[in-house]
Amino acid sequence: MNKLPAITLSFWVMKICATTLGETAGDLLSMTLDVGYALSSLILISLFLLTLIGQLRARSYNPALYWTVILATSTAGTTISDFMDRTLGLGYATGSALLVTLLIAIFAIWYLSEKSLSVDHIDSRRGELFYWVAILFSNTLGTALGDYLADDSGLGFAGGALLIGSLIAAVVAAKYVTRISHVVLFWLAFVLTRPFGATLGDFLSKPLDHGGLGFGTVGSSAALAVTLIVLVAGAVWSTRRERAMSFAAAPTR
Repeated sequence: MNKLPAITLSFWVMKICATTLGETAGDLLSMTLDVGYALSSLILISLFLLTLIGQLRARSYNPALYWTVILATSTAGTTISDFMDRTLGLGYATGSALLVTLLIAIFAIWYLSEKSLSVDHIDSRRGELFYWVAILFSNTLGTALGDYLADDSGLGFAGGALLIGSLIAAVVAAKYVTRISHVVLFWLAFVLTRPFGATLGDFLSKPLDHGGLGFGTVGSSAALAVTLIVLVAGAVWSTRRERAMSFAAAPTR
């Protein structure tokens, strides 16, 4: 059975919320708790693998499980990007370029292997693995891009979020006024919502004298976690309701 959600407005709202929470939660672990980028990355990659195993073993779409894996990729992507850009000294621009190359390579191998980059129906284990690897790398790339816009470009947190928000709006418009593949537009939007979440997360958590709102990583993470839990609970209720209606409408023998 297909285990992917419908790509609706609520999907993108939860995606932005999850990626923003991933930014603040990753910073909470690596910086606020002083665990460090390398150890934090190992911890969060392990968490991602555990949640991924659960997702792969599931027989149908489970909103709570699906969004837990998304959150795990977002949080791990934050610390992996920071480890590459800061600990290894690659810098935001070089790190972003490397991640773009890796992500393009993943898409190429996925397409050559599966003849599809579908984002609404995957019915093979190998295709599902490619899907989640692409999501992990796209979230990691998004963090690097967000940090580059916020720190190196001179735009600041608010300016970076505004730029990325404008690009997302352009992708949405392209869906309705162009013939560009919806799969291509999905992945463009997926990558772009990550730096939007990263810059938004920094804007919420950084102190006022650094251009943020000063909520801190703890306060921002708590507020975002509550918001995401409410949204996922709504998705769980909606999914169960749809399945119950489908079962009731099914013909009996």
